[in-house]
Amino acid sequence: MKIASIIELKQELATLPPKTITELCLRLARHKKGNKELLTYILFESHDEQGFVESVKKEMDEQFAALPLSNWYFAKKGLRRILRLLSRHCKHSGIRESELEILIHFCHHCKTSGMTKSKHKAILNIYERQLEKLKGLAKKVHEDLQFDYLKQIEALAL
Repeated sequence: MKIASIIELKQELATLPPKTITELCLRLARHKKGNKELLTYILFESHDEQGFVESVKKEMDEQFAALPLSNWYFAKKGLRRILRLLSRHCKHSGIRESELEILIHFCHHCKTSGMTKSKHKAILNIYERQLEKLKGLAKKVHEDLQFDYLKQIEALAL
């Protein structure tokens, strides 16, 4: 089976009636959790980006509260789980400022929880990778915001 290009899909969708498009969207949402998450973001959360960022931060706070800091192996696995969740949310949003705010909040949590003071190499590597990602993202935003974000990132540096 040959997969159609985005242009071909767009042309075909333009010819379909709205009821059929609704049915197709619901059928897509039934098959994959990621599709359902994206559809939820588009329909319910995309109009209030700041509220979306705050809800992601709140969810992240709950995940950090459940991290077992006494066992570094499970803490590392928990951090990776949180990062997978954050990257999914950031991918749905597609707005760099939102991604910056979410990742800065993640790094702030790591630093205040004392994880960055540990000698555990894997956790330090996760933290360092996120800082590098933040620096790269900060260079891609508007110049006025860039200075503020870089200042926050420098405060998080080890």
